[in-house]
Amino acid sequence: MKLNNLFLISLLALTVGLVSCGGKEKKTETVAEKPSVKLAKVFERNVPQIAEFTATIQPEVKNSIAPVTPGRIRRIMVEVGSQVGKGQRLVQMDAVNLENYQTQIGNLRENYNRLLELYQVGGVSKQDVDNLKAQLDQAETSMKNLQENTYLISPISGVVTAKNYDNGDLFTGQLPVLTVMQINPLKVIVNVSETYFPKVRQGMGVDISFDAFPNQRFGGTVSKIYPTVDEMTRTFGVEIKMQNSGNKVRPGMYARVTMNLGTENRVVVPDQAVVKQVGSGNRFVYVYKDGKVSFNEVKLGQRLDAEYELISGVPAGSQVVVAGQSKLNDQMEVTVSEEKKETEANK
Repeated sequence: MKLNNLFLISLLALTVGLVSCGGKEKKTETVAEKPSVKLAKVFERNVPQIAEFTATIQPEVKNSIAPVTPGRIRRIMVEVGSQVGKGQRLVQMDAVNLENYQTQIGNLRENYNRLLELYQVGGVSKQDVDNLKAQLDQAETSMKNLQENTYLISPISGVVTAKNYDNGDLFTGQLPVLTVMQINPLKVIVNVSETYFPKVRQGMGVDISFDAFPNQRFGGTVSKIYPTVDEMTRTFGVEIKMQNSGNKVRPGMYARVTMNLGTENRVVVPDQAVVKQVGSGNRFVYVYKDGKVSFNEVKLGQRLDAEYELISGVPAGSQVVVAGQSKLNDQMEVTVSEEKKETEANK
């Protein structure tokens, strides 16, 4: 009986020892694998600073044709689309007042001539002659103003773009009778970022394109640079003059203006390296150094085919991650994939 008990105790001790050893094996921790990434080295190079802006085409000059005072429109001599010359009569207003003035002036002129003859023979004083001459001059000035408001002329050469009344209508002053625009040359005003202020020069050439003419490019010249920067938008106005031979382009058209503002020495990275932060518009690039990656915020410039120009964020000569970013965090240790190492070696 004692032998059996002793056997059972030995067997139990052996079982406990085996279980204990098995537990130690299960508790052995495994080392986590480092994420594998692919790298690309980035360098600086001269990048053309091409900036594109949107604008609406405007006429060089726009004139509203209207009399000073309300009145009946007797005749409109042109239609929308008519080409007109500077000084051409466009509208005739009711001429009743003008005819009355012409009659009055005729009478005043006759009286003045008679009074002048009497003065020459001593029949009246010089003051009487001067008083009548002053009345005649004032009446002639008034008639000249009335003539300008009876026959409305075009102050520019251009095209009629609006007609708001018909013959016989009463002009009330709410809208001009006609609108005349000078459409050759045309004017384009764009708002340019203040960062480009030192680079825009008067007389520099620009390219202009239109959705209406998708396969054509038009030239323009910077004619005016506004001297102040808008404190709200941080932009300044640039006025561009565009020749419009044949009047092909019309005011109101949507335009894209492209400016070549020289070159800048910039770091350029592959587009695969740029990561967009979820929930914001910020962009980042993972930079590799000494076995770790850092999460660098970058400011992007232009997209250059399969690359991006960087304004800031990554120094020249850095190695950046171009594959494997989804598993990364800032300051994480990584391994460089063998595929990438072989590629670098082949280079």
